[in-house]
Amino acid sequence: MTMTTLNAIRAALPCHDGWTKLLKHLGKTSADDAPLPLLTVLDSNGLDDALWVLDNTKCDLRLARHFGAWCAEQVLPIFEATYPNDMRPRNAIAVARDDAAGAAAWAAAGAAAWAAARAAAWAAARDAAWAAARDAQEVQLRKMLTEGF
Repeated sequence: MTMTTLNAIRAALPCHDGWTKLLKHLGKTSADDAPLPLLTVLDSNGLDDALWVLDNTKCDLRLARHFGAWCAEQVLPIFEATYPNDMRPRNAIAVARDDAAGAAAWAAAGAAAWAAARAAAWAAARDAAWAAARDAQEVQLRKMLTEGF
């Protein structure tokens, strides 16, 4: 299970509203080092804050890479329809999913996958299927947190 702590979240300077909401959900008034499942953050604060915690606390880099790769795969057909000969996104996704790749390759692919995931979110925002895309992202993150990847 992917864990972080309130101290790790606090050190990353969360927004006031999200921090207050999480503390209230946990029945706490300050940060501590007790293990905190990322799934609890997702349940309490929603997808945006859970992804912010994942990205900013670096609590599970493997999960971050695999989730970013999944998000990028969702919009890969759109990119490849426009740029059929550009294999960079497809290659970055493959490296991000390769747990045996070196740390430098992971960092580059992870950054590319996160950029693609952010681009996917913006593309979905312009689309009528925005709510469905956000729901799919939350379902996928929840699945990865509970069932693995």
